[in-house]
Amino acid sequence: MNGAMAASSHRIMLGPLVAAIDQGTSSTRFLVFNSKTAELLSHHQVEIKQSFPKEGWVEEDPKEILQSVYECMERTCEKLTQLNIDISNIKAIGVTNQRETTLVWDKETGEPLYNAIVWLDLRTQSTVERLINKTPGRNKNHLKHKTGLPISTYFSAVKLRWLMDNVDDVHKAVVSHRAMFGTVDSWLIWCLTGGKSGGVHCTDVTNASRTMLFNIHTMEWDPELCKYFGIPMEILPRVRSSSEIYGLMKSGALSGIPISGCLGDQSAALVGQMCFQDGQAKNTYGTGCFLLRNTGPKPVMSDHGLLTTVAYKLGRDKPACYALEGSVAIAGAVVRWLQDNLGIIGSSEELEKLAASVGTSYGCYFVPAFSGLYAPYWEPSARGIICGLTQFTNKSHLAFAALEAVCFQTREILDAMNQDSGIPLTQLQVDGGMTSNRLLMQLQADILCIPVVKPSMPETTALGAAMAAGAAEGVSVWSLNPEDLSEVTSEKFEPQINTEESEFRYARWKKAVQKSMNWETTEPVCNGNGETSIFSSAPLGFYIIGSMLMLIGAKYLAGRN
Repeated sequence: MNGAMAASSHRIMLGPLVAAIDQGTSSTRFLVFNSKTAELLSHHQVEIKQSFPKEGWVEEDPKEILQSVYECMERTCEKLTQLNIDISNIKAIGVTNQRETTLVWDKETGEPLYNAIVWLDLRTQSTVERLINKTPGRNKNHLKHKTGLPISTYFSAVKLRWLMDNVDDVHKAVVSHRAMFGTVDSWLIWCLTGGKSGGVHCTDVTNASRTMLFNIHTMEWDPELCKYFGIPMEILPRVRSSSEIYGLMKSGALSGIPISGCLGDQSAALVGQMCFQDGQAKNTYGTGCFLLRNTGPKPVMSDHGLLTTVAYKLGRDKPACYALEGSVAIAGAVVRWLQDNLGIIGSSEELEKLAASVGTSYGCYFVPAFSGLYAPYWEPSARGIICGLTQFTNKSHLAFAALEAVCFQTREILDAMNQDSGIPLTQLQVDGGMTSNRLLMQLQADILCIPVVKPSMPETTALGAAMAAGAAEGVSVWSLNPEDLSEVTSEKFEPQINTEESEFRYARWKKAVQKSMNWETTEPVCNGNGETSIFSSAPLGFYIIGSMLMLIGAKYLAGRN
């Protein structure tokens, strides 16, 4: 058999392929899977720049995000061609994305009207405080009965409100009916299906459920919620299921292929980890850390600071499934901070080596509350602290404390989840970029006192989006029947320290968390440019006014002498 025939027979053997766009907070990836075996055949990744224009602000460029998707697609297709894999075998594309990140664009020009405001961004803290103060009893859970969410800087509605109030271009576009709002999935699908020339403006139920504008019971945009935030419903995307054909690719090598799956990244990981049964859970270690537990076809409200969210709806006529979610803002982001801000490591691999060289934090505790505290506290006034330092503490101990911080935060949300469900998890399924850090995985098992199970194919988020796309009606190349799902190989990390030591360290961590709270306690007072006034801090205001009065008094007395 000659080379060409061998290559063509190899292509035939592979069967239908399904691709996934995985647009995360720190990078974009395009991955191609074999729909029969769930094997990852090829992928490409591009880093995304984050900008921090002011303290607490986090932005990304929507055009850079879109360009990164095109670049990843092109490069992956080139790699497949080099492997003698025919790209015409790609039958569908799924989209998974960083959730809550908020964009507004002009539907006539196709241009973004401002940078994407990233989920971590804190600029809306004063808006959130104002909204909470208006509720009966100053209750941050005032909208939870409809949304499953507390009023927080995390979700899209307050970011959209800020854009409408502070960005002239956005305000004008809303008034002149040219504005379109969307999370990252909506922006990508609209652009990829034609943009200003007939692009499809849609989102899926999982992404919609993170906006604070979506009623998780009726599964529709809620007019009362939109009125509460002052958001015109005409700018919102149409809400669809997570698995159906939304539209066709309009350009590039994959032109004509349906985009038929869409899931927020954490929901996609739940699907990719095959957590289809009530009670199954997974934890994803990315920029943040997200523990989701499938609660079946009924939304369960948490009494312990967790979110109620839509897990997936895998088809137009299929029932929606819900999940309890524990969200931690800073996980992988702490590695980036140690690297970019402090310069104590050159790479994430170096962090593991540094931490392993000492094997302990030597009593040092690091609470990375850079964006306040998320679950289970929902405390936007918290800020990051490092405590328990002595003259003996060095950067290796700090590296170890940073890894422990990720594990302790996971322990807090796991405890909350066990309390809410009444059925403790006996092991934790994990995925995400940080799971390649073996020390972190062992620490996590030690701190949870249960085994941690990591699949050998770590790209479960992209896999979930591919599964949703391949299973869509009209594509149907991926079966989600339990008996047809591929057996996943995995590695298990068993706890190796005694429970007493684990509990002692956890109690010290809780003490450190208390010390991080109520750091930023005053509501910022903004001038017309959205700048914060120095008088926003009461102590600083009193100090400045007092100093001025003393100077005036001194001048007056000097004048009399």
